[in-house]
Amino acid sequence: MDINNLKSLLQNRKPRILGSENYSNYAVLLPIIEKADGLHVLFEVRSHTLRRQPGEICFPGGRVDASDKNEGHTAIRETSEELGIAEEEIINVSPLDYMVSSFGSIIYPYLGFIKESARISPNPDEVAEVFSVPLTYLQQTKPEIFQINFKLEPEENFPFHHITGGEKYKWQVRQMEEYFYYYEDKVIWGLTARILSHFLEIINS
Repeated sequence: MDINNLKSLLQNRKPRILGSENYSNYAVLLPIIEKADGLHVLFEVRSHTLRRQPGEICFPGGRVDASDKNEGHTAIRETSEELGIAEEEIINVSPLDYMVSSFGSIIYPYLGFIKESARISPNPDEVAEVFSVPLTYLQQTKPEIFQINFKLEPEENFPFHHITGGEKYKWQVRQMEEYFYYYEDKVIWGLTARILSHFLEIINS
């Protein structure tokens, strides 16, 4: 390969996250509804019969399908399916910052408003119940934040003899923050709480 071939190969290349072809892509919607006392954030409680994370609190969402127009469409489609409302009843959808998780997935969160005329009828196969929290309450509430430390354990035949420091190599310790919000008898944590915190940072800044 000569320099011209190399330049031609790379000059119009669009960068992406290294290794992202091995990641699973998901999109979620942070739904806003309007009640008599103002704006509320809508949450789901996952069905207790689901294999993954049964009974946990989340936002509607799911895996990006090849047939979806984009990640925003995924968030709308999944919300429509889970809440039993028409896609047209989900309006003013805007992207939040996407997240690359430590567990091989990229999550694309969106904010969207559900029309007052929408009659929510959750899909019982996926949703045990829905509830809402006043936005003013969340804006005035600081989450509790806890650290999770990842323990590094190289496999048994790891080639320490090829790296400076060998078995005494000083690995960079990795940490992850877990956010917790509490409302009445509900505990909002994990990815849902992290997306919620990001949204609140935006509107409170």
